[in-house]
Order: sequence, then structure tokens, then C-alpha cells
Amino acid sequence: MTAATVSAARPTAQRASSARLTFGGVLKSEWIKLWTLRSTVWTLAITVVVMVGIALMFAAIINIPDVETSGADGASMSDFFPSATIVTIGYSVGQLAIAVLGVLAITGEYSTGMIRSTFSAVPRRLPAFFAKLAVLFVTSFVVTLLGVGLSALVTAPLLSNQGMALDLGSSDNVRILVGAALYVATISALSLGIGALLRSTAGAIFTVVGLLMVVPQILSIVAMATGNKVVENIYKFLPGVAGERLLATGGSIDPMTGASASGALEPWVGYGVLVGWTVLVLVVAAVLLKRRDA
Repeated sequence: MTAATVSAARPTAQRASSARLTFGGVLKSEWIKLWTLRSTVWTLAITVVVMVGIALMFAAIINIPDVETSGADGASMSDFFPSATIVTIGYSVGQLAIAVLGVLAITGEYSTGMIRSTFSAVPRRLPAFFAKLAVLFVTSFVVTLLGVGLSALVTAPLLSNQGMALDLGSSDNVRILVGAALYVATISALSLGIGALLRSTAGAIFTVVGLLMVVPQILSIVAMATGNKVVENIYKFLPGVAGERLLATGGSIDPMTGASASGALEPWVGYGVLVGWTVLVLVVAAVLLKRRDA
């Protein structure tokens, strides 16, 4: 009788063990949830199209015969817009689409109430949150890198016409090309954290756009108008401004403003500042996620 009981209990224990929740299982679940949403496909498609379209537009502009290709100081178009910068220039708009996706990845579940089902399936909560983070980061990185690769292909003939062929043997160019994907993927992680903090789609999107676009513009104008060093330093350490240094060229000219960039952060230092912002937001979001009701 005892032997029969033990024998019957053994398959039950094995089934319970095989059904035990693992991070791999949670990761697979979050992957399925992300990719079964139409908004994901549309957002990522828009990101790639925008990146390729803007790069192609800039490459076409420098091929227009009437466009002035050198300044009064003798600087050529390639000094202001190196080939790697032209190829990746669409990231500045594409990051907004990815940021919205990052917000929706978490706030969408709060708005529909699905977050309760998620936390019922994953009672510890943090594995689900970090699985979302991993899936979102990898997806954003790969899609942005795809956009960069397609941009390089479609702009290659136009850049070659101007003697600006992209040199993949240059470490600076490789840093800029891969850095665009790394920067956008990190912005997606930052957006996820802000979404988890605010739990409101409109509020989180407003905050992300303000932090990436509005606040830097305001501080830049104030800094140029007043020359205030405190404002300049605040501006340099904003997450978007600092992170974008990863895409900076080796020269001392800012390709977007034409101003001296000698006081700006080094590329990897700037990216480190963005990572610091992102980690801080994610840690606070994780703590609140454990403490607050779903």
C-alpha cells in the first residue's frame, strides 16, 4: 500500500516540477505578449521607415547641385555631416516611436487590467518586469540596427557620388552605427521605467517626450542666451543629450548646431550617464512595483 502511494505520488511531483515557473518561461510569455499586439508591428515598422526615409532625404540633399557644400571657413559638407551621421540621422525621430512602445509595453496592461493576470501568474512581479525589459531592449536594438543597415544600403550610391562612402573600417563609424541602436534601445528601457512609475499612458508619453525633446530645447536656448554655466551643465547631463554623445563625430564641431563641442561629454561617458538615469528609474520603478497594488 505504501509503495503504491509513493509510486502514484511520484508522477504528480514530476508534473509539478515541470510546471514550475522559470524566468525563461516568463521571458517567452512577454515575447508573445509584445509581438501579438498590432501596435508593436506598426511602431517598429514606422521606426525603420522613418530612419531610412530621413537618411535618404539627407543623402539626396547633398547631391543637389545648387546646395552649398562648403562654408566660409572652408569646411565641407562631410565636416558637418559625416557619412555615418547621415546614415544614422533618422534615429532622432525613430527614438520617439520606440519610446512610445516602451511606455505602452507596461501602461497598456494597467489600462486594460491585464497587469493583474500577469502578477497572478508571476506573484513575485519583478521577473515579469525584467522579462519585459529584456524583450523590449533586444527588440529595440535589433530593429534600430536593421534601420541603420537599410539606411546604409539605400544611401550608399548617393554618398559615393560625393566621395563620402561609408568606411566600416573606422572605429568611430562603427561606434556611431552600433551606438544608434544601443542608444535607442536604452531609451526604450528608460521609457518602460517611466511607464511603470506613472502607470498612465498619456502621462508617461508626455514625460518621455518632454525629457527627450522639450526640456533640452529650452535649456539649450537659455544656455546660449545667458551663457549660464550651471544651465549648460544641467543640459549636458540630461539623459537624451548625454546619451546622444555616443553618436558624436571625432571633430570639435557639433554637426547639428555648428557650434564647438569641445566642452561636451566623451561618447562613452555620455552613454554612461544615460545608463545611470535608466538604472535609477528602473530601480525606483521595481521597488514601487513590489509595494503598490496592481
